[in-house]
Amino acid sequence: MTDTTLAQLRPARDASLSAFRAMLLRDVAVLRSNLYSFILRTVMQPLLFVFVFTYVFPKIGQGIGGAQGQATFSSLLVPGVVAIACIFQGIQAVMLPLVQEFGYTREIEDRVMAPLPVWGVAVEKLLAGALQGLLAAAIVFPLATFIPATPVHLQISWPELLTFLPLATLLGASLGLAIGTRVKPQQVTLVFSVVIIPVTFLGATYYPWAALDPIPWLKWAVLINPLVYMSEAFRAALTPQLPHMPVPAIYAAMIGSIALLGWIGIDGFKKRVTT
Repeated sequence: MTDTTLAQLRPARDASLSAFRAMLLRDVAVLRSNLYSFILRTVMQPLLFVFVFTYVFPKIGQGIGGAQGQATFSSLLVPGVVAIACIFQGIQAVMLPLVQEFGYTREIEDRVMAPLPVWGVAVEKLLAGALQGLLAAAIVFPLATFIPATPVHLQISWPELLTFLPLATLLGASLGLAIGTRVKPQQVTLVFSVVIIPVTFLGATYYPWAALDPIPWLKWAVLINPLVYMSEAFRAALTPQLPHMPVPAIYAAMIGSIALLGWIGIDGFKKRVTT
């Protein structure tokens, strides 16, 4: 490649990076201006799960097992609740806006006019969703830790937490991108009924994946659910004393899921834009 060609590529690259930063900063500014509604929609479902199962049930004498069993369940639930926050934020921050931008508002047409490759616009949406997932996890984690009426026994493994957390948020955003580029506005309620609710209840959020041993067909069927790996990842990072998947298997599954869902999402994004 000649020096002239390199000189021609640099302005295009610089313009693309500037456009990427500008769109990302715009999304951050929108988030800051809607911070209260963001916090409300982020904490509502995880807060209700934790409040009902680990506070109300023990207080009214319907906790799971004795005192030891209730403490174990509370400790099991915290990683699952953090995982739910990450995956739901990916859906709310990436999937729902994409459905609107491709459908009603057509705002996506303004974004793809930026001096940035179409796939770069999709990556920016994914990264913005992952950043919101990080914030959601930071908000939900203390609530899930301190609300339970029974003690929560955490043994935080910081190296694993600091690597699993960004992977989990990227995985949630990748799922949102993959679904959002293939769903029409009139299909949103169907997606929540057919996809989101089963993903939540079969995502190893209320129990470790190993507890499904008595139902072997289900134990292997749920491996297509990305929330399983997110829940097991946080369980390994926050409660390693409790059963969880082998850590290398979790890393491999999460990275592979991000690559697959990210590719599906970016490919779907490019097809929606060009058609």
